[in-house]
Amino acid sequence: MTLPAQILSTATGFALVLLSVALLVTVWRIIRGPTLPDRVLGLDMLVAIAIGLIAIVAIRTGFNLYIDIAIALGLVGFLATIAFARFVLARGLSPEKGSLEQAAPHTGKGGRSLKANGARRKRKGAR
Repeated sequence: MTLPAQILSTATGFALVLLSVALLVTVWRIIRGPTLPDRVLGLDMLVAIAIGLIAIVAIRTGFNLYIDIAIALGLVGFLATIAFARFVLARGLSPEKGSLEQAAPHTGKGGRSLKANGARRKRKGAR
């Protein structure tokens, strides 16, 4: 084996290991993610890592059809990200059910909650 081939083999092996670890961490983030936008971002990252893995396999095997598959996956991943973003915008940024974090009431002037201030304004306008 020549030196350039050995360097290429070592580099692709190292890249496969790093991308595999990144894939596992991303899957963990998708499962663990506390909110929907975190999960959408994880799925987008999963597509990017899969494209990288396909490119490394294409380099290792020398089979150029894998590059076309990676390009198609990139296009599908882009469209999926746009669809997820529209879904998140339509759904709103409300916390998911079962979340342990409780939203603190927002306060306005005088330490009263905004909800109480709104009710107070309605009463004043009703006179």
